[in-house]
Amino acid sequence: MQYRSDKNGTRLSSLGYGCMRFTKKGGSIDIDKAEGEILKAVELGVNYFDTAYIYPGSEAALGEIIERNSLRDKIYIATKLPHYLIKSVSGAERMFKEQLSRLRSDYIDYYLMHILSDIETWNKLCSIGIKDWIEQKKSSGQIKNIGFSFHGNTDMFCKIIDAYDWDFCQIQYNYMDENAQAGRRGLEYAASKNIPVVIMEPLRGGRLVELLPKKAKEIIAKTPNSAAYYGLKWLWDQEAVTVVLSGMNSLDMVEENAATADKSLPGSMTAEEKEVVEKIKEEIQKSLKVGCTGCGYCMPCPQGVDIPTAFSCYNKIYADGRAGARKEYLQCTAMRKNRSSASLCIGCGKCETHCPQSIPVRAKLKEASKELEGFRYKAVCTAVKLFKMW
Repeated sequence: MQYRSDKNGTRLSSLGYGCMRFTKKGGSIDIDKAEGEILKAVELGVNYFDTAYIYPGSEAALGEIIERNSLRDKIYIATKLPHYLIKSVSGAERMFKEQLSRLRSDYIDYYLMHILSDIETWNKLCSIGIKDWIEQKKSSGQIKNIGFSFHGNTDMFCKIIDAYDWDFCQIQYNYMDENAQAGRRGLEYAASKNIPVVIMEPLRGGRLVELLPKKAKEIIAKTPNSAAYYGLKWLWDQEAVTVVLSGMNSLDMVEENAATADKSLPGSMTAEEKEVVEKIKEEIQKSLKVGCTGCGYCMPCPQGVDIPTAFSCYNKIYADGRAGARKEYLQCTAMRKNRSSASLCIGCGKCETHCPQSIPVRAKLKEASKELEGFRYKAVCTAVKLFKMW
């Protein structure tokens, strides 16, 4: 296993274990199966385990497995505060205590504000005293490192990075999201500030393995490696990446990913491997509806529309499927203080005068809105507004 260091010099396994996708049995987590997979991962050198308050059963399952195998001093636990469900520091304290109980631990190694999508949300948290609460927890040793997970655009990511002395952060990033969400620019900006970056969705929840176009699969079949290998190797090739999370739910997956991590140093990807990734991307892009590169020249929109995000999620409907695309769109545009939905477009046309790809932005935003903003999306927007979640 290769290891990369955080700000304090702690050696973290370059492969992290994402605990959101434990196998379910009879509606609940198959803890015996998960235990076998976690023990194999630890045996192979994995020491970073990521969960969250809102992952059903995940924290409790991880805590039970850790306790009955005496793993606490051998691994690092990352979990997340669902700040969108609290209105006060006392609410944060209650949830934190519940998380410690679930995890059967008296401290959290890496604690994240879950889904910070805009600077306004962080400012609101500061107004209720979250910074003092964090400092108290760090002083007491109950939180070792503080960070945030992010869904939004690059500019907003950089603003959040600059807003606090973060110990680490977590972003969605893969070879198809190189210019979406925080993107490569955000990744490298965080690294320039000496902030370790943890990667989530490196294979888009397995879709960059299982749902690749037929021709892309044929390209991979002619090589000695798997689709997962190329997706993960592309990430580990970048020095700014600290940990790549994988939601592993089979022993084969654990062993394959650990083997890839073991031989994936920054700059180790060959020219031939990079060419394979480019060919895969070309095949995926043939199915996309908007030729948006995520350059951001169309921004800012006078009405607050996050145009690159809308197009990225619209394209993902055809590359990955509706469910994942709509979930990401909801996280990035609705679950924030100031909504940035495609439907806010009033057709002024300012964006089109700056688009280097000559995209009919207004027409495509209407298409994106129709596909992405269904009943569930509108219901969440209403709930956010009524309950002032943010």
